[in-house]
Amino acid sequence: MKTLTALSLVVLLSGAESFDSFWQTFKTAVSKRDVETIARLSKFPIGMSYGIPGIRNKVQLTKRYRQLFNEQSDAAACFNKAKPEMDTANPKHFTVACPDAAGNEVVIYHFEQTRTGWKLTSLDNINE
Repeated sequence: MKTLTALSLVVLLSGAESFDSFWQTFKTAVSKRDVETIARLSKFPIGMSYGIPGIRNKVQLTKRYRQLFNEQSDAAACFNKAKPEMDTANPKHFTVACPDAAGNEVVIYHFEQTRTGWKLTSLDNINE
């Protein structure tokens, strides 16, 4: 039993370390508007909130970049300060909340650990 618990802890910690690496790469890509890297680090379709059609591929990501990262919040500035929060019910999910101009955290980015690594999966905008 001790071996299983220790192994579970190692797997959990290595997942956290890989998220840290992912997060550094992702936030740098957003700050540089590096759509190639963002697309590679995303799981399509990227879900959008309140009936807004999801972003299906890199071409749409390029066209809708502003909608995803700049419309309600300045994601690049937010990501430089924000601390990702692990979902306590599921350690394979993280969120990052970003504020609007008034300082209210209204845009929530969702990330998920997939078989191919961590990926951006969706955005919730609680104002819409």
